[in-house]
Amino acid sequence: MAWGELQAGACWASGGCGSPRRGSCSCCRSCSRGCCPRLPRPIALPTNRSSWCTVSLTAHTASATCWNTSTSIAPFPQTHPGTVVTVLDLFDGRESLRPLWEQVQGFGEAVAPIMAKAPEGVHLICYSQGGLVCRALLSVMDEHNVDSFISLSSPQMGQYGDTDYLKWLFPTSMRSNLYRICYSPWGQEFSICNYWHDPHHDDLYLNASSFLALINGERDHPNATAWRKNFLRVGRLVLIGGPDDGVITPWQSSFFGFYDANETVLEMEEQPAEAGKRETRF
Repeated sequence: MAWGELQAGACWASGGCGSPRRGSCSCCRSCSRGCCPRLPRPIALPTNRSSWCTVSLTAHTASATCWNTSTSIAPFPQTHPGTVVTVLDLFDGRESLRPLWEQVQGFGEAVAPIMAKAPEGVHLICYSQGGLVCRALLSVMDEHNVDSFISLSSPQMGQYGDTDYLKWLFPTSMRSNLYRICYSPWGQEFSICNYWHDPHHDDLYLNASSFLALINGERDHPNATAWRKNFLRVGRLVLIGGPDDGVITPWQSSFFGFYDANETVLEMEEQPAEAGKRETRF
């Protein structure tokens, strides 16, 4: 998917005063200091569709604290009477370390019957690592009926940072040498390695990544056109993140921004798209 197509259907909500806020976004109100506040729970987008399906994917390996789904979904019955809210808690705890394609399959099997019962459409709210699972699911699922995909603090362009969960999983490795593990067949069996994105070893990433490089369209594959078509069925894409995240590194990854080789953050529209390398990027 071309970056322009993604931008046309997306709105941004950045947390933390002083951080950039793009465009006019119905889901984000300016605070008194001229920016968007950090959002403690999912937001409700205006829609003319009555049914909601909320899919919460709490990924403990990509989050400093677990998202309290009971608190987060509480406002929906009051703000949208009659809303059907479904929380799917799959692959919790250590199970969240399973390969992301396995998680995509598991959530796909759980979501499909929910979609079938809501022909007017559903909305997905996906948190942290779950945002990647949802994006991949929307790429591989034919004829899905997702009206809004809300990505909440998800490393959509990958992760490159030393955080607590990383030190727990690989205690003897630092971000500068983790590529030796992640860009191996064994490393790709761990979810975190599926989206580990080392800007200093881009060629290794492109060749070894069995997940992120594929759903981003950074490496050519036979299903690229079909995946792009499937994802474009989404009515709205909402990206939420901010500099106070504390886990996603760089935090701009929530908005498809990422480091270049000098660790300077390139925004989504600045990402390389030269032919033969990243010609169909999300």
